Amino acid sequence: MTPQDRLARSEAAPALLRLHRALTRLTSVLTVMNTGAHPDDEQSCLLAWLRFGQGMRLVIACSTRGEGGQNILGPERGGLLGLLRSRELEEAARVLDSDIAWLGHGPDDPVHDFGFSKDGDQTFARWGEARITARLADAYRRWRPDVVIPTFLDVPGQHGHHRAMTRAAEAALALAAQGPDPWQVARFYLPAWSGAGGTYDDTEPPPPETLRITATGTDPATGAEYDEIGEWSRRRHASQGMGEWRDVPRQSWSLHLRGGTLETVMAEGLPRNLAELASLAGPAAPSLTDAAQAIEDALAAFPHPSACCKALARAGMCVDAALAGASDGFMAAHGHRLHRKRREIGHALAEATGLRLFATTSARRLAPGSGGEIHLTARGPALSLDIRPALPLGANAQEVTLPAPGVLAIPIVVAPDAPDTPQFHPHWDALGGNGPGHLRIGTRIEGVQVTLDLDLDQPLALRPAAGPAIRPDLALMTSSDALELRLTNPEAPLDLDLPPGWKSVLHEDRLTLTPPADLPAGKVEIPLRLQQRPVLTETHGSYPHVGSFALARPALLRLLRLDLLLPDARVAYIRGTDDAGPWLRRMGLDVTALDAIDPAEDFSAYATVLVGVVAFGARPDLPPVLPALHRFVRAGGHLVTFYQRPDQGWQPDRTPPLPLTVGRPSVRWRVTNPDAPVTVLAPDHPLLTGPNRIGPEDFLGWHKERGLYFASDWDPAYVPLLSCSDPGEPPLLGALLSARVGRGRHSHCALTLHHQLDQLVPGAFRLLANLLQPA
Repeated sequence: MTPQDRLARSEAAPALLRLHRALTRLTSVLTVMNTGAHPDDEQSCLLAWLRFGQGMRLVIACSTRGEGGQNILGPERGGLLGLLRSRELEEAARVLDSDIAWLGHGPDDPVHDFGFSKDGDQTFARWGEARITARLADAYRRWRPDVVIPTFLDVPGQHGHHRAMTRAAEAALALAAQGPDPWQVARFYLPAWSGAGGTYDDTEPPPPETLRITATGTDPATGAEYDEIGEWSRRRHASQGMGEWRDVPRQSWSLHLRGGTLETVMAEGLPRNLAELASLAGPAAPSLTDAAQAIEDALAAFPHPSACCKALARAGMCVDAALAGASDGFMAAHGHRLHRKRREIGHALAEATGLRLFATTSARRLAPGSGGEIHLTARGPALSLDIRPALPLGANAQEVTLPAPGVLAIPIVVAPDAPDTPQFHPHWDALGGNGPGHLRIGTRIEGVQVTLDLDLDQPLALRPAAGPAIRPDLALMTSSDALELRLTNPEAPLDLDLPPGWKSVLHEDRLTLTPPADLPAGKVEIPLRLQQRPVLTETHGSYPHVGSFALARPALLRLLRLDLLLPDARVAYIRGTDDAGPWLRRMGLDVTALDAIDPAEDFSAYATVLVGVVAFGARPDLPPVLPALHRFVRAGGHLVTFYQRPDQGWQPDRTPPLPLTVGRPSVRWRVTNPDAPVTVLAPDHPLLTGPNRIGPEDFLGWHKERGLYFASDWDPAYVPLLSCSDPGEPPLLGALLSARVGRGRHSHCALTLHHQLDQLVPGAFRLLANLLQPA
């Protein structure tokens, strides 16, 4: 975090808000887990009510990191997008005061976001049904939720990832109740509402309502509606364009209790707080009753911190007495509730006494055999702090004491054989202790022992420093001429594992690769090595709402040798959520990237204008120049639009030069099978005949999917050029359309060409070259 980031975070969470949040954690002993498949699947507004209106502990269980999704903020895709979306969910969970149970661990894990699927069985075929069910069962045993609520239904017309997660969440109930340290979830609720909308199309009605939850009043600490707090959380998913303002906030949610009957409150019959838990506690009952009263006194004393502090100290002592006096049977069933409550009381005491702690690292990454420091800043009362660093395997630091508020530097030593830390961490706790390393801090407040887990402001990573990297690491070769590349960190000795017949010359930071003269068409991969060991390279991202993040991967140069004919056209490129711009240049096209569109731009200097993925939703400078784009087309220009979302800036009667509707719900207007047969409907159309003749071979080797957000209706002037569909579904004609408009042309392509370029799919380059030809 930069100093500005830290200031922004402290400004957004003033002391009284933090204290109120810490106090309301103590009012319930119930835990609710909400399951979903992607970051942003959580039912944020309902969760805001359960946490801030009812005091329940929240856990969001998420199976993937969203690495196969879209990104309206920038160019991050794949693993780097997964890191961004993981951080977004952590920030969203911070607003909700929720834990996170991550079930998938990035693109190299079998449980990852591989793109859209339409069926749970298709998803299980990739994830492994037994694997994801076992991971959910482990999450149930670890977090011990009383209530589990999937966000979506397992019905046709719903995302296959959602369907798989809901099915696994129910199957995991029985599995979690078996084996060592078993746990029985008491209530499993399905949403009694449809997940249909602009994206999905649930074809079966939701189950009947057995419980209606109504959020009454507003949050006392902020004055906000609980629905609004949920949207505060959702807007952290900025890469997905989340966050909605509703003039009339949502206040009710319908749930269906699987195998149950009508209820008036969630988890009816379960102990909801320490006072109700006392009725089950036997010899520990008086201590729990006193603890419950002390918590009520602390809440009544708010906003006076000193009075809160004294009441909280009593509550901590009473819970300690209950832990000491409880029976083995009670502890087996409910001990986790008391241990969590005791930890929460400690955090509330720290807030009430004014203790503030900050920990930073001297470097984001420490290499094996190196060292660094953690800098701890303590502000507030004159407390002695015992600090025990909890560091990843291979990193060591001494336990130290800070006798009074101040600043302390804690040296870290990293062993030469220290293993790399995971880049995707398996869980996130609202009370701290996250990432590969943190500080465990002990102190006494009002005679009560308090233990706090303090996160570092940036997750500590142990791995070798990034070695030399070739940029770009993806390249297109349209001949056997030498390839000129740039080398970063060129002072490091580099070994290129070149294929036979290749030659390389390094001059300063320029690398020249010369292939054999008879290099056949196809892909070539060249690993980078240092002293016969793979080189790591890093890609970075940074946004104000999540901070900076980096993905380390083995360095690999990937090349495609392709015979490609290019149109004679000057092209303007308006980037959306994709970034095909580098590929346009690597193809050898005459391209100008319009990163900011002049309001007076008339586009007459260009033969073709390419509008990137979802650009009409991502580029506020684009809609104002629509009249100019339409004039450009009618005067003889060629407008090419990549796929657009129907709910993000695309207006069927205004955005395109002629009416064209993007299909809704989008689950019906996409082809998820990358090998789905493609029928060429107009083989003699100019876009399919030149400069490259497009045929069936151009649709081989595609990755992830054919396309999405297909057109569903269009003006008769548009000619469908292709037909494709997923197995068992009727053919879709809206993947590639082109219409003569005046003296020009508009072509709309819903195929995922930008993704196929990154995968070096030859047909994608050939088709894109054709699409960019003059009208």
